[in-house]
Amino acid sequence: MSAIRTEKLTRHFGEKVAVDGIDLSVQPGEIYGFLGPNGAGKTTTIRMLVTLLAPTSGDGWVMGHSVRQDPGAVRLRIGVALQQAALDGQQTGAEFLRLQGRLYGLSSSEIDRRLADLRELVDIGGDFDKRIKTYSGGMKRRMDLAAALVHQPSVLFLDEPTTGLDPVNRRKVWEEIRRLNGEFGITILLTTQYLEEADQLAGRVGIISEGKLVIEGTPSELKRGIGTDLVIVKLHEESTALHAASHLRTLDGVERVESHGREVTVATAAGPRLVSRLALALDEIGLAVDELTIRTPTLDDVFLEATGNRLHAENGGGSAQ
Repeated sequence: MSAIRTEKLTRHFGEKVAVDGIDLSVQPGEIYGFLGPNGAGKTTTIRMLVTLLAPTSGDGWVMGHSVRQDPGAVRLRIGVALQQAALDGQQTGAEFLRLQGRLYGLSSSEIDRRLADLRELVDIGGDFDKRIKTYSGGMKRRMDLAAALVHQPSVLFLDEPTTGLDPVNRRKVWEEIRRLNGEFGITILLTTQYLEEADQLAGRVGIISEGKLVIEGTPSELKRGIGTDLVIVKLHEESTALHAASHLRTLDGVERVESHGREVTVATAAGPRLVSRLALALDEIGLAVDELTIRTPTLDDVFLEATGNRLHAENGGGSAQ
């Protein structure tokens, strides 16, 4: 049984199609990353799976329970940390987590045990008994994560868990996510617009664009699908890119050529050997080259090939188009 499964999951907002017939399967114990820019449909998909938003059509199941037909059973089995932390600044961290435990029907002794575990997990130290309004952004994010774990859920949904955090706090959250998955076997579905985050955490990645799941696989599989090497040719004039791409496709050793703006990307299994030939071929047809570089593929290249655009995300390892 899949921990999370959807069939043609769809959500309309008036005439706008926010999520367009997504079919998804996440296995127990897996970390699955939903990668895409703002507005792609990531958060809407999460909100349907955690029963905060009803699907327009299709359905989703969490641990075998339908989000449409049995939302109460779904809620008992999931933990959720959305983009905006749902915290009461007037309570201490311990008070807030005790309240969460009572709302889930845990006994006082069960809550005591869970708080002892969570105190170590979220690494807030002595601040556990201070008011939440005094916490830093990173501490608030970790406290929100702890609240999602009070009742020991089978599946954890994280919607852009590190957005707005500095690199140090981002990596602390990464460590906690890995620990939750590795030590406790919690299935995790996280949305992100950070390429490095998806690469570091997710066993499989699904790229979503304009409400559609356009490609999925392990990060290494997706990057291998682009080609062993990528040669990036930056032309002096954008108007010459299509002509350059057409000419370079005829060269031996070239597997694929894409043009975007004044950049032409050449996928090849023999990048170092091909670089000089590419430069000579462009010189032969009189095209000026400003820059020519070689590198291995990244998830941004996968995103570019799948959607036709680069992923825009600050501080996330992506490159702007």
